[in-house]
Amino acid sequence: MTSHTVIAKGGIEKLGMKGSFLKHVRQDGQVVVFEGEIMDHKIGIEYILGVLTSPKYGCLKSLQELDSIGHRVVHGGERFHSSVLLTEDVLAEVTKCIDIAPLHNPPNLKGIRAMEELIPGIPQVGVFDTAFHQTMEPKAYMYGIPYALYKKYGIRRYGFHGTSHRYVTKHACELLGVDYQTQKIISCHLGNGASVAAIKNGQSVDTSMGFTPVEGLIMGTRCGDLDVGVVQYIIEKEEIGIKTANTLFNKHSGMLGISGVSSDMREIEMAATNNGDERARLALDMYNYRVKKYIGSYIAAMGGLDILIMTGGIGENSDTTREGICSELEFLGISLDHQKNKGFRSEGIISTPDSKVKIMVIPTDEELVIALDTEEIVFGHKK
Repeated sequence: MTSHTVIAKGGIEKLGMKGSFLKHVRQDGQVVVFEGEIMDHKIGIEYILGVLTSPKYGCLKSLQELDSIGHRVVHGGERFHSSVLLTEDVLAEVTKCIDIAPLHNPPNLKGIRAMEELIPGIPQVGVFDTAFHQTMEPKAYMYGIPYALYKKYGIRRYGFHGTSHRYVTKHACELLGVDYQTQKIISCHLGNGASVAAIKNGQSVDTSMGFTPVEGLIMGTRCGDLDVGVVQYIIEKEEIGIKTANTLFNKHSGMLGISGVSSDMREIEMAATNNGDERARLALDMYNYRVKKYIGSYIAAMGGLDILIMTGGIGENSDTTREGICSELEFLGISLDHQKNKGFRSEGIISTPDSKVKIMVIPTDEELVIALDTEEIVFGHKK
């Protein structure tokens, strides 16, 4: 790539459902929406490629202009510590991970196979959400269950959002002009899905998500950390099955379940502030408290902190969430500049000049990481 310019972006929503559509954003900012019956991944990708090469809306003269394709693959298990060229052997390993990522890996594989059919022979690269956290030590990733179950089924903490945590921590060090390999960093990826990661000397040493993305922080619809006894208790009392319970903890819990308002932080904040909704206020307090607890525990795990990063849709845009998380952490050297934080929506420092810890807002860019990894693996160009 001669530059990091985005020449088109977009995606398909409601795939396989009535009312499916493709949203396409051109380089000039024009947004075009195409509605249609988009029933599967192959049809969807064919539709996307058609738009990208259309004379009126596209940015490519033909598909021959494409040199390689990068894919986000959610789960790479213990096999993959970095991004790799996608071969049949690699895809076989990704297939093996379906049992531990049944909602994510199958559609990832469908996208890869669709591209194989539509553009035969083009090099494809897999960028794994779990790879960045493969540097965690056993003391951080093991659960307190019989060791035989780990050996038999691979039950351990894997962590997710690795591509985002990798990007924002490296970019923060570039902006500050400090050596990534010497810093102690906590990265808070706060969106509908949320996780905190501890990065020490360029390596992930711990992260809040676990075997699945449901562990850790309270999220939009996910419950986060939960006593396993509660799961059994609810199943017995509500007389529901495992699948229904799984849906309950993944789709109907978190901020939505606590507030009863929404899974969208903006709507919850509005209900708490403008309407005095007590459950909405409780949800916000619980959210901030859980993030704060993880920050404290990771400072202890790393023996200090140099940089605290806020990213993701909430981390980048909610100054009240950032304020709630950073409040009363001054004794740890974390001092937020309240005036600068208010309304801050770009990248940069929001801590006071005398703060021992640099508090930063860094908009994430997972797509850029995927593109750079793909370029390096296929063409040997160093990032």
